[in-house]
Order: sequence, then C-alpha cells, then structure tokens
Amino acid sequence: MTALIILFVYIAIFVGAFFAVKYLFNRSIHDFTSLKTVTFGDESAVRPNRIASIVSVATLFVIWGAFTGSAWLPGFLHAPAPFVGETSFTYTLEDANGATDDAEVIVRVLSFGEKTEKFDVDPGEGFAKNDSISMTASRSTTLIFDKNDEATRKDGAKIVAINGQAITQDGAITDSIGRYALTDKGAISFTPPTGLQMEPIWLPAPEAVVDRVVQTFSEGYRGSFLYEHLGISLYRVVVGFLLGALVGIPLGYAMGLSDWFRGWFDPIVEFMRPVPPLALIPLVIIWAGIGESGKLILLFLAALWIMAIAARAGVSGVAIAKVHAAYSLGASKSQIMRHVIVPNSLPEIFTGARVAMGVCWGTVVAAELVAAEQGAGMMIMVASKFQQTDIVLMGIILIGVIGFGIDILMRMAEKYLVPWKGRV
Repeated sequence: MTALIILFVYIAIFVGAFFAVKYLFNRSIHDFTSLKTVTFGDESAVRPNRIASIVSVATLFVIWGAFTGSAWLPGFLHAPAPFVGETSFTYTLEDANGATDDAEVIVRVLSFGEKTEKFDVDPGEGFAKNDSISMTASRSTTLIFDKNDEATRKDGAKIVAINGQAITQDGAITDSIGRYALTDKGAISFTPPTGLQMEPIWLPAPEAVVDRVVQTFSEGYRGSFLYEHLGISLYRVVVGFLLGALVGIPLGYAMGLSDWFRGWFDPIVEFMRPVPPLALIPLVIIWAGIGESGKLILLFLAALWIMAIAARAGVSGVAIAKVHAAYSLGASKSQIMRHVIVPNSLPEIFTGARVAMGVCWGTVVAAELVAAEQGAGMMIMVASKFQQTDIVLMGIILIGVIGFGIDILMRMAEKYLVPWKGRV
C-alpha cells in the first residue's frame, strides 16, 4: 500500500512539474538543434531539460525524506507517522460457564530503535485480569491474555469481544486504536496504527545515510576507509572495461568488415551476449580462483560482448554511399578505414562504451561477493548480512554517483572527439 502511494505521489509531482515548466518557464532556444526541420525520433534533437533534472532529483529526495520522517524536511511534508505513545483497549473474556468479564490492556508503543521493557499494571478484580504490552512502532504483537487470568483457554475460556465489538477467529476488527485479530489458538494479535513512514531498518532517513558516509570516510569500515573501498572498485571496473574494449572493438570491426570473421564469431557473441555476468561467477571461480584476477575476468567478460556488438553495429551502419564516394575520389582501403569507417562508427562505439561501463558497475558488486576484503560491493554485501541498511544504501548511492560521473565524462569525451554525431 505504501509503495502504491509513493508511486502515485511521484507521478503526481512529475505531471505537475511538467505542466508548470511547460507553461511557466518554457523559453525559446535558437541553436543548431532548434533549426532542424525534422526532430521527432532524432536523438540529437532531444536534449535534457535541466529544470526537469533538478526537479527530478529534488522530488526523489523529498519523497525519500517524507516517508522516513527526515529531520531535514519540515513536518508538514512528512507522511503520517506510526503511532507512538501509550494507549489501551479492553477485551471481554467468556469462561466455560458463559460468564463474561472485561480486562484492560495498557499498550506502550515505542519509537524505532527504542528498547521495549515489560511494565506492571494493577490486575484489577474479576477473573479477567488487566495486562500490559510494550512494543515497537509499526509492529504487531501477540498478547497471551490468560497468563494471569483466572479463566484460561485450557478451561474453555475465550475472547468474545474487544472494545465492545464482537470478534471471532474468522475475522479481524479495526478501530481508531488499532487492528485486532485472534490467532489460531485464541490469543490476541494487536497492531497499532502504522502510518506510512518506513522503519529505518527498511529505509533509513537521508541524514542517517549522510552520517554513515562521514563516519565511514573518517573511521573506515571493515579495516578500510571509504575512499579505499570506492577506489578499488573503480580500479576493477576501469581495468575490466578497458580490457573488454581492447578486445571487443577490434573483434567488432573484424565482424563488420569480414564475412568470414562475422560467420566465425557471430554465434559466440550472440550466445554470450544474453548470458548475465552473474551466471559466470561459478566458472570464473573454478578457472581463475577467488583472487583479483577472477574479478577482473568477470568484468572483462561483462564489457567484451557489448563493445564487440557496438563496434560491429557501428561498422555495419556506415552509409555505403560514403564508401563509394571515397573510392571514386581515389581513396585506398586504409584511407577509407581511417577517414570513413572509423569516424562514422565512433558514435555507436561510445554508446556501447557507456552501456558497458554501466554493466560493469552493476557487475562489480557480484565480482566482490567472493573473498573480497575491499570494495563497494563487499561493503554492501557484508552490511546486508547485519541489516545495516544505511551502509547498503550508502554503497548503492555512491556507486550510482560515480557511475553517473563516469558517464558524464564519457559524454564530454564523445562531444569533443565525435562533434559530427547527429550532423552527418
């Protein structure tokens, strides 16, 4: 239910921001792209709207903070919080003879992370004795009511009503205090209002993740500082990607230029392309062991097939008219390769490189699953075993930020090295 509400809020903000920017902040831009007569379906004619990017990031942050009760957001932006405090309900106990008696249950609901402690209440008169419960917010608890009652379930006693509402094991009842149900053995299951905010163990607040970043950067985690974990992961990804590109690009060129190479390697490439790198982990461990070489081989294989296909597509996509024009001007095969095929295939290769780098970053977590002492993936996996969600989220965010930064650098390199993309 909470996930559906979050999705609805996100869609609502997206639609509202779209129309606000379109009608309030839209302005005409006159440049090369705007002068194109046909832009629909032309990737080069679509540029990211920076206002939309800023609003998108802000929206994700606000939703994250709202559904975790972040102290960085004003209270009116918070989603309804779970009930915290003291409350009570009354149950009606019927003994084997049909006599009934009421007992009050005092419930203390503590905030996330607080330690629950049993407390005593006045048991009262009658055969149904008052009781107490100490529990954590957003959780359910079961009350074994007849631990102190004079009439027990073994003697045929049973709960017949809660807060004056009849109840059976076939259905639950809900009121402003919470939800009540009877278990298969007749005990009371009680759930106070849970609200919409998520527990820190499932999703910590933004400030908790930032605090963990500062702590890990200054104090380290598992014997290494944060920059050391990120540095070794970045090293593995870059080396694995470069090795995959050094082999994949020439292989792709060969497949695009020679029918023999295409026929020989096409089955291998097309067979390996859909195989996820995670499926190769057992074989890599058997063949290369659990050391550093195994991790680099896994990342190499993650990038190899993508780069080969990108280079092959780049070569195959060169307009034959350009090749004929070069031949008619007296160009040799080497000149056609250098001045026609390579320049026209570079856009596809850069696109493949961006995809391959993203896949490598996604694979590094799996590569560091086995006997890794350092790395962002190692941090994530170890922290998940101890339910340290803030470290898991920190690792995911930092991997994404670094990956996005690398993608930006590759876009800048593409813009500088391939300025003709989308213009010829």
